[in-house]
Amino acid sequence: MRQCTECGYTWAWKLADGRFKCRRCGRRYTWATVSDASRLPAATKRKLVEYFVLGVPSYRARFRGLASPPSIERFFRLIRAVLAYEEQCREPFQGVVECDETMFGGHRPGKRGWGAAGKIIVLGILRRNGQVRVFPVQGRSGAEIVGLVRVHTRPGSLYYTDDWHAYASLAVRGDHIVVRKEGGRPKGRAHINGIGGFWSYAKHWLYPYRGVPRKFFHLYLGEISFRFNHRDEDLLPLVLQLIKRVPITKIEPLLVRSS
Repeated sequence: MRQCTECGYTWAWKLADGRFKCRRCGRRYTWATVSDASRLPAATKRKLVEYFVLGVPSYRARFRGLASPPSIERFFRLIRAVLAYEEQCREPFQGVVECDETMFGGHRPGKRGWGAAGKIIVLGILRRNGQVRVFPVQGRSGAEIVGLVRVHTRPGSLYYTDDWHAYASLAVRGDHIVVRKEGGRPKGRAHINGIGGFWSYAKHWLYPYRGVPRKFFHLYLGEISFRFNHRDEDLLPLVLQLIKRVPITKIEPLLVRSS
């Protein structure tokens, strides 16, 4: 729904120059959805959305002659930004929650582990048997990671984590169960297999892209979490509805992120 960018009011006059004037505060503003921001024909956009939903990378879609490779890449990037924006709007999780981190990036010589060069560390928060939220983080900072867990979960939740010391402070926020592993397998009945399954799902989706630009990695994470959270639904009508509803101004901060 169209809203004033100043006060959020939905009633406005349409001006001769194509802008809108808010009936409450008088602000003049432009309004264009993500779909409007692309000049591709409507039939082309729908076909590209179909390819996107099926997981066809842009470098493969170029052979269909629907648009130039840069146009296809830009349109796919707009879709990813919409999905990332939609994922940011989720309410904090409550109940049984699994938290874990992993690294994304191809094999490189040199130091291995959390200090490996060229890797991106990602925090995952999963509501058991439910939805997931993911965040790229700068280094493996306990303050940043636990801070994200606090923001995106509600007090009183039951937290399952590994034995990393930074998670110990979650015990004052809710119940905290530490999952210890032996030979890569959990000891006892406690586990974080749910978030582990998501990591496998995410890396499977990223594999066909032959590498992802670092400055757009957060958009790919948004896409993957959206796919996972709607894994039992037909994504085509969902994505078509979103690009026709979300204004381009909402996703611009995501598109210009530099790292």
